Amino acid sequence: MIRRLLLYVCVISIPLLLGLNAWQTSRYTQLEQELHELENKQDEWLDSNKRLIAGIAVLSSTERIEYVAQEDLKLEKKSPEEVLQIHIASGRDSDG
Repeated sequence: MIRRLLLYVCVISIPLLLGLNAWQTSRYTQLEQELHELENKQDEWLDSNKRLIAGIAVLSSTERIEYVAQEDLKLEKKSPEEVLQIHIASGRDSDG
């Protein structure tokens, strides 16, 4: 009787274990594909960030800013003697 019960348990558990193994394999494959997609997206974002940082470096260079100011905006560079600096004392700095 016990042998027969063990035989039934084995006969039932083997297909269940094979089915579980197949499910785990398909789930692993799905997660692996999702991981590759996320890694590719991350690589794209890193490349985009590198391009943006390079663009910022180019656009914020002093030579470019000076060129835009002189050529596009028609501004002139003033000598230090031509610059008037005004210092305004705040209320906190006064003695009163």
